[in-house]
Amino acid sequence: MRHEVPEAAQRPTVSSVAVHAGVSRQTVSNALNNPERLQPDTLKRVLAAIEETGYVRSAAARQMRTARSGVIAYRLDPVRDGIGGAVLDTFLHALTAEAERRDYRVALYTADSDEAELRQFASLTQTRAADAFVLVGTHRNDLRYRWLTEHGVPYSVFGRPWSEQGTAAQPTHAWIDVDGAAGTAQATQHLLDLGHRNIAFVGWPAGSETGDERRRGWDEAMAAAGVTAAERHALDSEQQDGILEGADAASRLLATGATAFVCASDSLAVGAFSAVRAAGERAAVVGFDDTPTAAALGLSSVRQPLDSAAAWALASVLDQLDGRPPRERDARLLLPQLVVRESSQPPMSTR
Repeated sequence: MRHEVPEAAQRPTVSSVAVHAGVSRQTVSNALNNPERLQPDTLKRVLAAIEETGYVRSAAARQMRTARSGVIAYRLDPVRDGIGGAVLDTFLHALTAEAERRDYRVALYTADSDEAELRQFASLTQTRAADAFVLVGTHRNDLRYRWLTEHGVPYSVFGRPWSEQGTAAQPTHAWIDVDGAAGTAQATQHLLDLGHRNIAFVGWPAGSETGDERRRGWDEAMAAAGVTAAERHALDSEQQDGILEGADAASRLLATGATAFVCASDSLAVGAFSAVRAAGERAAVVGFDDTPTAAALGLSSVRQPLDSAAAWALASVLDQLDGRPPRERDARLLLPQLVVRESSQPPMSTR
């Protein structure tokens, strides 16, 4: 005698979710894989049906159907000073959370050079351990783009492409970045509005593409405020990234009359802030990246929209996996936001 399995005990399927929501199977598939294709009300109705029916997507079934691993690979950078690495840690967390929401996983690998990373590409793709890559750490003459393109591997990039001259190149792949020049310009204008004129820039040595962009924002804002080229040169400091380096630079610049500092990173800003305190000064300090350390110390800092960058980067590679072209035309710069805290001090003469 055949016993019917009660409907409540059956495993929910895409079809049963579609019936429950009153939509097609394709609409349910879009809700799971490409939610941006649906109208908000439709997406909300399908997600509610998924929750109400208790539907759980089968990763194994998808892999058999698509021959995909369901894995996006990402290079894990080496540990630094605990401050500088916080930005990519936050980006990775956002990327992982978004991937899980789309039923993908993020696999980490390490590499200390482009050549080492190409070997990782070959290993991960040949064994079908990864479907696509999200790249970080862009630089001029980057070898990774050509390898992935020639081998037909989907990828997107957090960081703009750089030409041999160190300027932004014409896009040939999907990328997204944060406008560092706009961020330091905001920080500089904020300090100018507080009444500062001798605003120093504590940055990285020339030739660092990201660092040069951040220096440019400060330089253009200072020039627009009437600060001469000679004055800007005297207020510009180049050093490696780090707390001690930031402290040394700020100490030198305080002696020359600087009353405020725009820094290329929070690591440099923490060092500058410690030097200001040690000297008994009330100079203003603004960092870049808005790390937890900056928040804990009351440092003003420029915050990058990392959640938006991660969501875009993942959506781009998933588009490519589904046969749609890379989002080259959508490659763009995101605007950062200045977060003002106690370290934004007006000059003593305006108190």
